[in-house]
Amino acid sequence: MTRALHSYVALLRAVNVGGTGKLPMAELRAMCGQAGFADVRTYIASGNVVFRSALAEHAVAAALEGRLAAHAGKPVGVLVRTAAEMAAVLAANPFQDAPGNRVVAIFLDRAPPVDALEHASGRKDEALALGRREIYVHYGEGMAHSRLRIPAAKMGTARNINTIATLAEMASA
Repeated sequence: MTRALHSYVALLRAVNVGGTGKLPMAELRAMCGQAGFADVRTYIASGNVVFRSALAEHAVAAALEGRLAAHAGKPVGVLVRTAAEMAAVLAANPFQDAPGNRVVAIFLDRAPPVDALEHASGRKDEALALGRREIYVHYGEGMAHSRLRIPAAKMGTARNINTIATLAEMASA
């Protein structure tokens, strides 16, 4: 009896951003293949990978984190969502009328604390909202000059809505 394969999206934290954490996407695909994941595809060089696996979400994250730590010589955070969860993140975007490149979901391991937004500092024109395991941010005039700090999001990783839409589509295919 074969176990059913689930579609997953893995989001790596701090990969290929600002010149740190360089990881060629071909190497990421190879690591995923070595972990036994199927139909592995990456999207843009910022640590987004879509694949299928019979493992549960926590086991997928652990398998990938172990391989990444061995490769990088240090821990690399991995946030995992099923295809359905990624579609739900997109659908739950509270800033539907805003341009997709100005809205991000910050992916977290667990639900954000109910008071997470009260502890945000450096707010200018940003709007924030809590999701299930995400924090949504609409950067009114863009991210470039934002000084926003959200302590609850420190161990998360952000993707803009345009990227989330593409990953959700890839994972559902």
